[in-house]
Amino acid sequence: MPLADLWQAFRPDRVLFTDDDLIAVDKPPFAPVQAPERGDDVHRRLSALLSEGQKAPYIGVHHRLERDVSGVLVFTRRREANRAIAEQFERRRVERTYVAAVIGLPGPKSRGTQPDQGVLRHRLAPGDGGHRVLLPNARGGEPSIVRHRVLERRGERTLLELRPEPGSIIDLPAQLAAEGTPIAGDARRDGPPAHRLGLHLAKVTLRHPHDGRTVTLEAPLPPFFADWLEARDPLADVATIERLLREAAERRYAAFHLPDTDVFRLAHAEGDGLPGATLDVYGEYLVISLYDDEALAAREKILDAAFRLGPAGIYLKLRPKHASRIVDGRSEQFAPREPVRGQPTPEPLIVHELGLPYEARLGEGLSTGIFLDQRDNRRRVREMAKGLTVLNLFAYTCPFTVAAAAGGAKKTVSVDVSRGALEWARKNLDRIGVDPEAHLLVEADAIQWLKKGVERHGPFDLVILDPPSFATTKQSRFSAESDYKKLAAQCLRVLGPGGRLLACTNHKGIGHAKFRRSLHDAARDAGRDVAQMKDLPDPDDFPPAPGGEAHLKSVLVTLA
Repeated sequence: MPLADLWQAFRPDRVLFTDDDLIAVDKPPFAPVQAPERGDDVHRRLSALLSEGQKAPYIGVHHRLERDVSGVLVFTRRREANRAIAEQFERRRVERTYVAAVIGLPGPKSRGTQPDQGVLRHRLAPGDGGHRVLLPNARGGEPSIVRHRVLERRGERTLLELRPEPGSIIDLPAQLAAEGTPIAGDARRDGPPAHRLGLHLAKVTLRHPHDGRTVTLEAPLPPFFADWLEARDPLADVATIERLLREAAERRYAAFHLPDTDVFRLAHAEGDGLPGATLDVYGEYLVISLYDDEALAAREKILDAAFRLGPAGIYLKLRPKHASRIVDGRSEQFAPREPVRGQPTPEPLIVHELGLPYEARLGEGLSTGIFLDQRDNRRRVREMAKGLTVLNLFAYTCPFTVAAAAGGAKKTVSVDVSRGALEWARKNLDRIGVDPEAHLLVEADAIQWLKKGVERHGPFDLVILDPPSFATTKQSRFSAESDYKKLAAQCLRVLGPGGRLLACTNHKGIGHAKFRRSLHDAARDAGRDVAQMKDLPDPDDFPPAPGGEAHLKSVLVTLA
């Protein structure tokens, strides 16, 4: 089975019910119901499933679930069915049963042993991104009555069944948090850490729009809930790892369907419930990176599970926790040259990102030629580059330069200490047919070049600064934690009025707030006035660890 089969619009088992009037699906978490600006909303995926290459079918949206909630989701298939279904949902006549993963039981903790069932009574008012639960004596809001009972408990870990009374408005995450039992994975309300929200709509009962008969639709409880209840080791066996990889792949539906793109992250360590392991897609191949002792101990199980997904081959990277300790990232000890499963890649292996070709070398060291977490930043550079003079520091194989040149940059200067990387970069630039005289490649220590060699090339309209967390050359040593501010100040000095600095770091010791402060300090040290400082989000295929920040911090600084 090829890798591409992972990204079906909907697996057959996710279609719960269909007839001429209705279709119900088991919505996966992380998929919005309807979001035209995205590529993975359920409405779009259903249209792809039902059209089968023909004209897009009619699909009416009357029932909504939050993006992170899984479970039963109902749509109409004919306009004639809209009125009856809309009335039931709008008047809250549909019966719903949820399951939530929580710690403890709802209600006051001071009364000792709590019953295994009870009733939540709240008044809800509109709040930031949902509802807020009003204090008992507060006026206003709408009433909510939710009956609850314990399905299973393991110590303090509880699976709770929740049945809202017909007519009740609900916001179950807010309500359970108000009771002192926030849902697992609800970082906003300090819920127990989990890689997804532990809330599932298990059952919906409504009247059929054609003849009024009672229809009950049920979505099976995802394995996540049993895993969480039992506190299972996600790397315990091949079958569990494979299931988590397939769930992560389903979350990448939008990445797989990006235009002219065949390279992205399939699973991102703790963010996908797979601690210490990441998987990247390069066309028909996978690259697996292992980061800690637990993942290294499960190496063969992870490789076996990944190979079941259907790649042509798998390459392996072993990455110690502290990158500064690596002496030679090209060593067979850290990056075996040959695939550890399947066949080697063709030579050269050309992958595509948003239509641009890049040469990837999966068996040459820890890096492959393109850093996948920078996809959205490369898109931004491409969109803003027309007519600009661009400086790309620590350029490596120059993916940012390729994006800038493709976007119409007037001139680019790319600086890297590695001659081999720049030779590789020239091949990347040649593939898009740019004038080499307008796109200079400079073999130099970027830090020293900024001090001594920049005068004859600047000022620049855009500087791209994405240094490694640690770097040592014959001329300098660099640590992002201690040296980034000084380097950013040098970059800001070579920008013209209104120029921009795209500043990035993936150093784990530098959080978003600290990074922004260092850039403000850099601007002050450089004597430059900042008009705007904008945080840039990571791509969706790089979800942060539960309760943590995104590993890549990116800020676009615009000068006055």
